[in-house]
Amino acid sequence: MKSQQPENGILDKVLEESSSIESQINVLFDVAKNILDDGAMRARTVRYKLQRHVKSNDIYKRAYALNKIITDGKGIDTIPNESNIEKVMSDIELAIADEIARKFVQNKIEQQVEQDLITRQDKYVDEIRLGIIRKQKGPENARTLKKYSNFKKLDKKELTKNIQSLLRPESFNEIIGQERAIKSLLSKIASPYPQHIILYGPPGVGKTTAARLALEEAKKLKFTPYDNESKFVEVDGTTLRWDPREITNPLLGSVHDPIYQGSKRDLADIGVPEPKPGLVTEAHGGILFIDEIGELDSILQNKLLKVLEDKRVEFSSSYYDPEDESTPKYIKYLFENGAPADFVLIGATTKEPGEINPALRSRCVEVYFEPLSAKDIESIVVNGAKKLNATIEEGVSELISRYTIEGRKAINILSDAYGYALHNGDYDIENVVISKRDVEEVLSIGRFTPYEILDKNNGKEVGHVYGLGVSGFIGSTIEIEATVFPAKKDGAGTVRFNETAGSMAKDSVFNAASVIRKITDIDIKDFDIHVNAIGGGKIDGPSAGAAITICIMSALLNKPIRQDVAITGEISLRGKVKPVGGIFEKVYGARRKGINLVIAPKDNDHDVPQNLKDIEVKTVETIEEIMEIMF
Repeated sequence: MKSQQPENGILDKVLEESSSIESQINVLFDVAKNILDDGAMRARTVRYKLQRHVKSNDIYKRAYALNKIITDGKGIDTIPNESNIEKVMSDIELAIADEIARKFVQNKIEQQVEQDLITRQDKYVDEIRLGIIRKQKGPENARTLKKYSNFKKLDKKELTKNIQSLLRPESFNEIIGQERAIKSLLSKIASPYPQHIILYGPPGVGKTTAARLALEEAKKLKFTPYDNESKFVEVDGTTLRWDPREITNPLLGSVHDPIYQGSKRDLADIGVPEPKPGLVTEAHGGILFIDEIGELDSILQNKLLKVLEDKRVEFSSSYYDPEDESTPKYIKYLFENGAPADFVLIGATTKEPGEINPALRSRCVEVYFEPLSAKDIESIVVNGAKKLNATIEEGVSELISRYTIEGRKAINILSDAYGYALHNGDYDIENVVISKRDVEEVLSIGRFTPYEILDKNNGKEVGHVYGLGVSGFIGSTIEIEATVFPAKKDGAGTVRFNETAGSMAKDSVFNAASVIRKITDIDIKDFDIHVNAIGGGKIDGPSAGAAITICIMSALLNKPIRQDVAITGEISLRGKVKPVGGIFEKVYGARRKGINLVIAPKDNDHDVPQNLKDIEVKTVETIEEIMEIMF
């Protein structure tokens, strides 16, 4: 109460100088107004209905009002009179003194608290104050509000459905030319024990769409492990790279250590690392689809193998302390148990099977998606036009099929022609007609190169034959021609072949020479022979040996051979037709050319596609059998 003494002395002195009760009341009102702010004075006056008393000329009523205000309603209950006014005035003085002392102590304590905060938690106090200022000011300013307004305007603008999304197959019936592949895929996915799968095949034939639809189909079956929560998580293998620092790994997950910006602020402040699960955990209970899995980083492939075996992802960090009580439970769980990663892997690739990591390949079953025929492309175009609600002129689908073997590219051409027709024709959205001229314009602008189609009335020619080649999963015909001239000198003849041809293909020419001499008894050393692959096609490998032999033999004997036939097979020195690879793809390449008959080695019988309707495949063992067919 020492702090009260000076204030009481001043108050007593002021009151002694006031000669009358009225003067004392006026002084005390002024003191009260200095102690209480205007808001408190008005509030108490209204609360206790003292408005008339405060303004009254009656000193007793004013004394009553002051007593109620300064004591906040706890003072006297009746208006004082001459007999007790002195006591009332004394009570008012004591109440004012108590209020002054309370204010003084309160201010003192607040000063001490403030000083203590400044001393011990200066930075924290600054952040609190800054936060209060921001809160009062608000998070917005003119610049942020303008950006917000712009984004709201952008959200109101909506494009029509993306045409690729519109034309994407929505059921298995819309995936053309892949009936066998779809059945095989479903048998491996829609099972109580689903398997990891690698989908092989050329681009744009429906691998991704088929995988997505397979999961939806499997969800419908009670005996599969999938439920409505099972996800189809898709990622492109070409975009996933291995980070040797292991700071980030979107596929498998990573740990954000406190020193890195990626860790949450509250965790960074207490030095706790945070594991971040990756796509393998997101796909838990569903399917992880990796497109172009053959392009996936080799280290990532090896790490993925371990996840496939363990069905979990493990995390580690030198910053993790299992005894740290400040570590959240979910972080302890992830470090001690790892993150679940039990999923079915489906990888798609355009690479050859031999180019895939052997360990990864051994853990997966394989499904092959067939190259699309010209008829398949035509069907895709027709179905796409129906979805666009557009009419296509006769010959449009056939025209597009001559320029691509990819379903996706066929749809792109159709979409471009659709837009071109709308832009240049007098059509409403409901009656668009896509003409051949529209497609031709699109093909011309895009500089598309057509696939040549064999004339069905080609008949026979001398020294000209079709061989078969394959690149990736794309089969194609190789046009081979040969010409023969008598050498200027007996026994001094030469044999020339494309410089672009590989060594094994050149060996096939010399093997062919030996076989021809054996069969015809003609010594090719008496002739200059030139063999050419039209178009500068690079022939590498022995598979063109049989075709080259027949071509040279036709030129030597001047006998025409069939032009609706394509030949593949290695030729031995004894005239045997030996097995070669890529029969499946080569047959489809021949179909695109319009070939009627494919001649293949007998040992490749099991590789020949089944249920072919528009092309015939014959298998042979010797060059003599081919001669019987060709001549």
